[in-house]
Amino acid sequence: MSTTAGSPNRPVPAEPAKGSSAAGARRPSRRMVLIVLGAAALIVGALWLVRWWTVGRFIESTDDAYLQADSVTVAPKVAGYVTKVFVGDNQVVKPGDPLVQLDARQYQVALDQALATIDARKADIARAQADIKQQQANIAQALAQQQVSRVSARHASDEVRRYAPLIATGAETSERLSELTSSRDQANATLAANAAAVDAARSQVASLTAQLAQAKAQLEAAQASAAQSQLDLDNTTVRSALGGKIGDRTVRVGQYMQPGTRMLTVVPVQNTYLVANFKETQVGRMRIGQPVDMHVDALPGHDLHGVVDSFSPGTGSQFALLPPENATGNFTKIVQRVPVRIRIETGPETRSVLLPGLSVTVDVDTRSARDRDARIDAENQRG
Repeated sequence: MSTTAGSPNRPVPAEPAKGSSAAGARRPSRRMVLIVLGAAALIVGALWLVRWWTVGRFIESTDDAYLQADSVTVAPKVAGYVTKVFVGDNQVVKPGDPLVQLDARQYQVALDQALATIDARKADIARAQADIKQQQANIAQALAQQQVSRVSARHASDEVRRYAPLIATGAETSERLSELTSSRDQANATLAANAAAVDAARSQVASLTAQLAQAKAQLEAAQASAAQSQLDLDNTTVRSALGGKIGDRTVRVGQYMQPGTRMLTVVPVQNTYLVANFKETQVGRMRIGQPVDMHVDALPGHDLHGVVDSFSPGTGSQFALLPPENATGNFTKIVQRVPVRIRIETGPETRSVLLPGLSVTVDVDTRSARDRDARIDAENQRG
């Protein structure tokens, strides 16, 4: 036992250990941290649960979604060699812009020939009309001759009747009666001949009228042929039917193109839309007009918005080249997918970078269907 000066028998008190006091000070602070973390975890979990219950359980998501556009494949309607290509790859075009020019010389010749045929048919019509007018004049002449013959025949008959009593009394000779009778018969024969000539002239009018109708029909055929030739000539200049960008251009100057041969594609990038393939278990609460959040892989960090536009009338397998036939062989149930078309609501600046084929992740908010589901359940319960 140690002693100090001035108090030889008083003990010296021992100093407390520094390590034990530090441990006692840290223990309450660590417990407090754990309590705070636990409380924070409970709060976050509660908020997440509330969020899921009110919103999350109504969100239907899929990453089987791709941007699309109603592209148009450009092909010629007539055959010919390519003489000019007016557009390049990825060029922007407007409706009606020329794309490709084909050799038009043979179609110009065909049009000129059709126009000459029209002129010939018009000349045939004019000639037929002139023939009809001439024949009408011939009819008038035949009628006049028939009238003269009728007068002559009447006069001859009157002469015979006037001289017949004189011959009976002997005032005139029988030779005179024979001459008058002969004149009467000749006049009647002439009258009959002129009447037949009138009938023949009138029947000729019908023939000429038929020729006129035939010439008019031939004119219409020639005009139709000229219209077809003009259409073929116009089709040698292939124009764009819609606005967009040029893609998949394979046409080159000097190529011989057959009708229907693919030359290039016009992609209307300004009208891009989204097709999302949802599982059949996800579309039950989806309705047209519901809001959609889209996340394009090519635009990370940017959220786009849209609305549900329409639903496919069948699942994707129904429109496949070889649709499944579940009534034969062994059956394995496979969850089907329903294509849902989504209208993108964004400005032209963003739309300019949305290209067909890009992958998209889609979230559809189906909360608007809750009221309808409640009405369906109530209806089924009443039924």
